[in-house]
Amino acid sequence: MTNLSQDEWKINVPENEIKLTDGSIFKTYRTAGSLCSHDDQFDFKLGIGKLRKLWIEERIARGDENHSQMYYARRNEITKEMRYVAIREGVTPEFVLNEVKIGRAIIPSNKNHPELEPMIIGKKFLVKINANIGNSALGSSIEEEVEKLRWSLHWGADTVMDLSTGKNIHETREWIIRNAPVPIGTVPLYQALEKVKGKAENLNIDIFIETLIEQAEQGVDYFTIHAGVLKEYVALTKKRITGIVSRGGSIMARWCLHHKKENFLFEHFDRINEVMKKYGISYSLGDGLRPGCIADANDEAQFAELKTLGELTKRAWAEDIQVMVEGPGHVPLNLIEENMRLQNEICNEAPFYTLGPLVTDIAPGYDHITSAIGAAMIAWYGTAMLCYVTPKEHLGLPNKQDVKDGVIAYKIAAHAADVAKGHKGAKDRDDLLSKARFEFRWEDQFALSLDPELARSFHDETLPQDGMKKAHFCSMCGPSFCSMHLTQELRKEEESLNQ
Repeated sequence: MTNLSQDEWKINVPENEIKLTDGSIFKTYRTAGSLCSHDDQFDFKLGIGKLRKLWIEERIARGDENHSQMYYARRNEITKEMRYVAIREGVTPEFVLNEVKIGRAIIPSNKNHPELEPMIIGKKFLVKINANIGNSALGSSIEEEVEKLRWSLHWGADTVMDLSTGKNIHETREWIIRNAPVPIGTVPLYQALEKVKGKAENLNIDIFIETLIEQAEQGVDYFTIHAGVLKEYVALTKKRITGIVSRGGSIMARWCLHHKKENFLFEHFDRINEVMKKYGISYSLGDGLRPGCIADANDEAQFAELKTLGELTKRAWAEDIQVMVEGPGHVPLNLIEENMRLQNEICNEAPFYTLGPLVTDIAPGYDHITSAIGAAMIAWYGTAMLCYVTPKEHLGLPNKQDVKDGVIAYKIAAHAADVAKGHKGAKDRDDLLSKARFEFRWEDQFALSLDPELARSFHDETLPQDGMKKAHFCSMCGPSFCSMHLTQELRKEEESLNQ
């Protein structure tokens, strides 16, 4: 174990203080890089501070060739990143080191992303959420995408994936990373496809590795790699209602069938490993055959790919590379537990990163809700990170309001799972808000809410007067029928009778 003094370990972890009217203070973690989210003078071309700059330079100076946090953990070296996340999570650095060492948690952290405020993804830690942003061929500018990043951070996203498929992909990603205090993920296959003008059959491993290195140099922290879509698995999707719904999965399936060869990402996985080690990038092993509707859930194609992802996890771990595994998709409630159980068994408890799952297919426009229901359940069973779904899922490119709605829905799902799992301190905010509600401390109810502005606006629609912020009722029950007010009166009567 490394023997640094307490002063050398001193790390400032930003906190957001919620000051309550009873004099108490509730503290939550909040990325320093998100605190400027309402700054009208913000200039994205200035970027944000480089917290990890000296940490990284120290490791480069000593000649480290593998910058994965798993590499350091397996050598019993507590890095500054491990110390940082230990403070964030309220655990010991030794606990963090052990979870990373055995592969049950990852700290995504490219050596070229010094702006990063380290975070950890693992089932023994707080459930994290990811927000997807990115332009498309049909719209959005660099400024708009950076604004989506900042907006996602403001509402609590723990990581962000840049899924840009339109113009200026490289420059868009550059400015997203330079303004990102959270890990940034990508699907490199999208940009590789752009390089061959959208013709999947013209892809090859050299173009892909070139793209990996380009993005690695910019500082991407985790890559979604669709190496588990094997040629023989494509036929297993023929009876599906929705076929292959993953963009990456469909690209690789088309390549395999056109060339009548095995997936080049699988065949050349060792070459990809070399890039991942050099920069300290984590794998997010893509579920290219995830179900796109509940009728296709838990089928042979999905679980065949999962088995291959388990094999790839072991190959990456053999090189001390961090791995998380992506999951479905669309899954009805009764089949969710099986997904988590099999992933744990097949992938040896590597962190599970799931899209939803959506538990019904009948609610376009409300899929942030249908998916948050499944997300809360699968997170309770052990999923480490949830990929948000916005109301625009299946319908269009999300706007700013869609991003907010998706993040809030998933913060609720993640928090509900943390409470259910009994994570230390998870319920504290609930208890404080409940106490404020019972005591009619309206200002504290607003302040402790995930969305204080919305909570206040709903209250003020009918009772906007300042005096109503001290009233012992709301417009739902009125002054005569408030159950909590009646309970308070009842308690007073009981106290007087007992005196």
